[in-house]
Amino acid sequence: MKKLILDLDMGVDDAMALAYALASPEVELIGITTVFGNVPCAQSVENCLAMLELLGHPEVPVVAGADRALAAKVPYTTMVDVHGTNGLGGVALSEPTREAVGTPNAEGGAAVDFLLDAARTWGSDLIYVPTGPLTNLALAAHRDAEALRAIGGIVFMGGALTIPGNVTPGAEANTANDPEAADAVLRSGVPVTMVGLDVTHQTILPFDELACWRALGTPAGAAFADIVGYYFNFYLEHQGYLGGCALHDPLAVAIALDPTLAGTLAINLKVDLDGPFRGRTIGDPLRLHDPQKSAKVAVTVDAPRFVERFCERVRQALG
Repeated sequence: MKKLILDLDMGVDDAMALAYALASPEVELIGITTVFGNVPCAQSVENCLAMLELLGHPEVPVVAGADRALAAKVPYTTMVDVHGTNGLGGVALSEPTREAVGTPNAEGGAAVDFLLDAARTWGSDLIYVPTGPLTNLALAAHRDAEALRAIGGIVFMGGALTIPGNVTPGAEANTANDPEAADAVLRSGVPVTMVGLDVTHQTILPFDELACWRALGTPAGAAFADIVGYYFNFYLEHQGYLGGCALHDPLAVAIALDPTLAGTLAINLKVDLDGPFRGRTIGDPLRLHDPQKSAKVAVTVDAPRFVERFCERVRQALG
C-alpha cells in the first residue's frame, strides 16, 4: 500500500480532501503537514487535529509547518472569507485532545524534516499532496531535492494555465500566497503534477449531497453538512451558475491516487514574480525546448467518474 502525506492549509475543501483520503483503500495516510493559506498555520494545526478526531483517526500525526511565505518577514494573519472565520465555515468542533508535532515557524517547522524523513524512508511508495501554498515543499527541495525526486509522486492543488486566476486575472490563490515558493518548486527539477483551476472548476459537488450527509445521522455527517454548507453559500452568491461548489483539493488527492482521472500536458513552468501578473503559473520560455519536462499540468478531467467516487468515499468517511 502506498503511503500518503497531505500538506493542508485546513479550510473547507481541505477537510473534504482529508475525508476522501481517509476512505481511499489505495493509500495509508501517514501524516499531515500544515501551512498557512486559507487560515494562519496555527489555525490549520488546530483544524487538522480536530478534524482527524471528528473522522475517527486520532492516530494520524499532525506536523506544524511554515507560518509565512518565503519572502515574508512576519507570519501570515489574513483569513479568506470564503472559508469562514475559522477556516471551517465558522463551525466549532470539539477541542482536540492531543498536540501537533512542532510549532509553526518561518523555516517550515517540523514539517520539512517529516517530509524528507518520509521521502528517504518510503521512496517510490510515498505520495505527497500539498493543497495550499508550496512553502513547505520549497523549503524541503532547497534542503534535499534528490530525496524528493525519488518519491512516487507530488501532486499539488494550485495554479491555472488555460483559464484566469481566482484572486487576480493571472493568479490562483495558493500560488498568489507564496509565488516565490511555487516558482522555486517549479524550477527545482523535482517532478510535480499541477492540478489547477483548469480542472477543479470542472468538478462540482451538487447542492443536494449535503442532505445525504445529514441523513447519515452521525456527528461527522452533520458537521460536514454545516461546514460545506457555508462554502456552498459563497458559491451561490458568487458563482451560482455552477450549481454547487468546486472540489479543488479533493481532486488533487484523487488524481494523485488515480492519475487516469486526468489528461496532462508536460511542460516546464515558472511563476511570474513581478508586475500585474505576479503569481501566474505559465510556461517557462527559457526551458521551452528542454526535452526534460519537470511538470505535468492537468488540463482534462473525467469529472463524472471523480464526483461519483468522491461522493461514495466521503459518505463512507462520514458514516
